[in-house]
Amino acid sequence: MASSTMITAGWALVLGYMALTLVFVVRGARRNRSMADYALGSLAFSPVAVGLALAASMTSAATFIINPGFVALYGLSAVLSYAVVLPAASMVSLVVLTKGFRRHGTNVKALSMSQWMGTRWGSDRFGLFFAFLSLLLITFIVLIVVGLTKVLSGVLGIGETAALVGVVVFIFGYMMFGGANSMVYTNTVQAVLMIVVAFILLGSGHEHFSRGVHGFLDSLRAVDPALTGAVNTGSFLFRDFFEIVAAQIVVGVAIVCQPHIITKSLLLKTDRDVNRYLVTGVVVELLFFSVVCVGLFARLAFPDLTVGGEALKMDGIVPAYVLHEFPVAVGLLVVMGLISAGISTLEGLIQSLSTTITTDIVSPLGGRLLPVDPARRERALMVVNRVTIGLLAGAALVLSRDQLLHPKLSVAIFAQNGVYAYFSAAFVPILFGMFWPQAPRSAAMVASVTALATHFAMYYGKLPVPGTLATGENPGVAAATAILVSLIVAGAMALVAGRKERHALS
Repeated sequence: MASSTMITAGWALVLGYMALTLVFVVRGARRNRSMADYALGSLAFSPVAVGLALAASMTSAATFIINPGFVALYGLSAVLSYAVVLPAASMVSLVVLTKGFRRHGTNVKALSMSQWMGTRWGSDRFGLFFAFLSLLLITFIVLIVVGLTKVLSGVLGIGETAALVGVVVFIFGYMMFGGANSMVYTNTVQAVLMIVVAFILLGSGHEHFSRGVHGFLDSLRAVDPALTGAVNTGSFLFRDFFEIVAAQIVVGVAIVCQPHIITKSLLLKTDRDVNRYLVTGVVVELLFFSVVCVGLFARLAFPDLTVGGEALKMDGIVPAYVLHEFPVAVGLLVVMGLISAGISTLEGLIQSLSTTITTDIVSPLGGRLLPVDPARRERALMVVNRVTIGLLAGAALVLSRDQLLHPKLSVAIFAQNGVYAYFSAAFVPILFGMFWPQAPRSAAMVASVTALATHFAMYYGKLPVPGTLATGENPGVAAATAILVSLIVAGAMALVAGRKERHALS
């Protein structure tokens, strides 16, 4: 529980943060005249600003709040997975995929991932399929809302339900009006604050290295020898190198295929900006990924994972560490960084998901009910978008409350199941769409369906991976298996189709 001084100062700082955010929202909302303005913005953004926005939105409450809890529980095996393998794979994938995705997206003026899919593969139905599939991303929204609730309830001295309602009402409320024009500004401010806080959090463990790295490892070993192992057989996430390395490489490569990440490049106005955008995003993102190491410091602060005799839930370890470790002024700065980490990604998810629902589901399916006049139609779609965000807020509220009361170890498992299923289905169509233009549309479609079926079969069946300790209970293993199976199936279909075409021509 925070001190009375921390609570008072926390309220003042949070209210000030809210006021500053609203200034940016009002500024951006004045320039929104259409769904295109809401989705991609009407301003010429600096590539550095967009790169910072990318890093801020790619890094979420998972990286700053939730994943360090896994590290606190399972030690160096989780660090290897979340701070080394996953970042390396995802950053390489981001650089490779961005230019191809942007090239097609700008040519067809795509506002969303589903529009990109539909136009690239020449199928409105395939685009509609991905529009509905994007609803799985509500699970990621729930993760972030839960993380923010944990932090704010602690620092403001209020119940989790009150904090939950406040988070949902405020953030979803202003996202009804802001969109990309305000989001790039807010994400840039959030990213700068997150950079400062990342250094503070990483520096908070300096005392544990007074006897060098070996002394630090000895301290961890004294708490639990399993914390210093490269694998941790006591976890269902880091049992062997297949889970820690192989699965995370596949997941890392595919993880950038989320709409709030890959579509950021569409905010750039010219191709000349892409390299500066990528350098900024990659460098800052690698710093953010390293923050999960704070979980090791938290475990040394709470060896038995209790505070005041009460057991810590995994998702509450980092908030408890911040309140325990830092004086009021520094602690509040760190809290604002944690909040920024969550809000930055949450904004991107709300914007991309509401845009998809409005332009790719409501507009084509309910088009006859909308005005024919283009100007009136755009105004109607803006209203639909706001209603959509309101419905998303209601869903987030209900699901987040359930995860606060009944998590399976962590809300991260709930989120990973949904998000990993989405990008498992998206990966092969994006990959083939960029690098295998002759691949038939049927291969892309079959790949998506195969990936979904494999992922959910692996996860809910807890199916084993032969020759390893891994099972589908780990969403990363389920996703990696789904991606590899769908790649093999789609690749075989494309090769057979190409062979038949060459035979017909001869």
